[in-house]
Amino acid sequence: MPHAPIARTDNAADPYRWLEQRDAEEVLEYLKAENTYLEAELAEQRELREALFQEIKGRIRETDLSLPSPWGPWLYYQRTTAGDEYPRHYRCPRPADGSLDVDEHAEQLLLDPNALADGGFISLGAFSVSQDHQRLAYSLDTSGEEVYQLFVKELATGAISQLPFADCDGSMTWANDSQTLFFGELDDCHRPHKLYRHRLGSDSAEQVFHEADGRFFLNCYRASSERQLVVLLNSKTTSEAWVLDADTPEAAFRCLAPREEGHEYYVDHGKVDGGWAWLIRSNQSGINFALYCVKEASVAGQTPTREHWSELRGHDPQLMLEGVSLNDSALTLSLREGGLPIIEVHAQGQQAYRVTLPDAAYSLDVQDTLEFASPVIRLRYEALNRPAQIRQLTLVDGVQQVLKETPVLGPFNADDYVSQRLWATAADGTQVPISLVAKRDVFGQPAPLYLYGYGAYGESLDPWFSHARLSLLERGFVFAIAHVRGGGELGEAWYRAGKLEHKHNSFGDFIACAEHLIASGYTTAGQLAISGGSAGGLLIGAVLNQRPELFAAAIAEVPFVDVLNTMQNPDLPLTVTEYDEWGDPHEAEVFERIKSYAPYENVQAQAYPAILAVAGYNDSRVQYWEAAKWVAKLRATKTDNHLLLLKTDLDAGHGGMSGRYQALKDVALEYAFLLKVFGLG
Repeated sequence: MPHAPIARTDNAADPYRWLEQRDAEEVLEYLKAENTYLEAELAEQRELREALFQEIKGRIRETDLSLPSPWGPWLYYQRTTAGDEYPRHYRCPRPADGSLDVDEHAEQLLLDPNALADGGFISLGAFSVSQDHQRLAYSLDTSGEEVYQLFVKELATGAISQLPFADCDGSMTWANDSQTLFFGELDDCHRPHKLYRHRLGSDSAEQVFHEADGRFFLNCYRASSERQLVVLLNSKTTSEAWVLDADTPEAAFRCLAPREEGHEYYVDHGKVDGGWAWLIRSNQSGINFALYCVKEASVAGQTPTREHWSELRGHDPQLMLEGVSLNDSALTLSLREGGLPIIEVHAQGQQAYRVTLPDAAYSLDVQDTLEFASPVIRLRYEALNRPAQIRQLTLVDGVQQVLKETPVLGPFNADDYVSQRLWATAADGTQVPISLVAKRDVFGQPAPLYLYGYGAYGESLDPWFSHARLSLLERGFVFAIAHVRGGGELGEAWYRAGKLEHKHNSFGDFIACAEHLIASGYTTAGQLAISGGSAGGLLIGAVLNQRPELFAAAIAEVPFVDVLNTMQNPDLPLTVTEYDEWGDPHEAEVFERIKSYAPYENVQAQAYPAILAVAGYNDSRVQYWEAAKWVAKLRATKTDNHLLLLKTDLDAGHGGMSGRYQALKDVALEYAFLLKVFGLG
């Protein structure tokens, strides 16, 4: 049998800190040794991994056309081709009859990431066509570090210019003159902190903004009306917006409301009752946000500051206002109620209505409002047992039409699978939702179960469909999502109840969900696998320390497991911005609180389940050494002989490998690991 790599220890407070020496020969040798050990341990699964890869790939339509989006005189769309890692970007003339039929003979290839990647890593950042449809601005990351190069392509001639700017965040926003671009720059901590204005034909750019506060990110975007540009400066708890007429890009931005600690507001520009207006989603009257309006006519050219805001929709303690989408004749509200997303439409001159849907638990969002004057918008809808659908919604009457459903090749019937919503009871009595799916014939006796969790930043893990997951479901697995506190599934209060001094609720909720699934007969501890990535990896690491006997296997993807050391190092990317989520450990009370749950610090001499950890060497969000140090300490400390594997993608970042086929191979590896642990493959 292969021998597991044993990392050396230093006589220091953190004995594995030497693994933080990026590019040191000793570090690279250790990471490669771990990769070699993983391949040796899973050698018997090589055929299974290839079979899983082919099985998953076989369900995906490899050559496909995206749903075209009409804009001006063109239809814009993407085409995937069998064998290619990335979709190509095209456009063709817009049919006069209003259809979405693509004319392949008249189409133009705008961008081919396959040719740009040349077999290596590539990630497309911005893809932005100018208002006159003459130019394409795009940005590329070729390392996985999320640092981008900027390009402009003349669509009439195909000529490409690389803009001479470094440390770019990848954003590129056009003004209405189709000559002026705004782009962001990263600071030493990988935070977008400066905004520049660049005019085509120049080798220079003018600094427009510099956000000095390390907690705040900078982001520039076009308003829905296409008449205004917005710069949003926001931390985890506070925001500030500046606006500029998109027709006058050389003018100065104006502030709508100076930042006030704890006040979050987000702005867009459109029409209300037929007149141009600013719409502001703000938490000034309650944590679930209210909606405010400033009609341009009421301020007569003045900056629409906070004293001008009038309330359109008040705060509701039972209903979270998550977003607002604007069209010429309608407001579309994205709400959250009872743990589920709701779309509510307010069309001019019509009674407001909610979109009706077929499933009890689902994902739903406004995918595209199309052109501002469009009478229709597009919704993306999916469930654990239902592939993603793009639904067209006619705003005035609520009529829905399924324009495209993601195909599943081979035998598949959504009705063969049962999707359920369960509720677990946490230690403090809180009811925690669980979304679950399995084949109908699996229910009735305990089965292998894959439990996924995240629980941070107010992000909502709404149920989603997965082609790959079918390979587990077809083998008798149950798949479940634990919607723990710290996420946003039940509104802002749910998020706040799982952050800072309440972070322990995330771990307790996850354990309660696992216990509920066992007690209800869905699975047993010996058949229960758990998984999470990034901040969800912290969740997995913490519950493994607290209740290792409750689980048989764990997968931690780019896991944030060295949280205490990371949060004490303000020179690392994103650390300072994270203080609002986890706290600043330079404060003694916060230090002790984080130390009490930090996965790396709390590794104990006890038996752990089988564990697979995955890291990206170029990850700028969660450094590769977090997983490496955690695995090294586990291997030296744990008392069992269960499998412990570390895979470091040496050419990848936070999102893993960039190509679609490589991503499927990574999933096949994880599934083969689980099947080996459970003796099923």
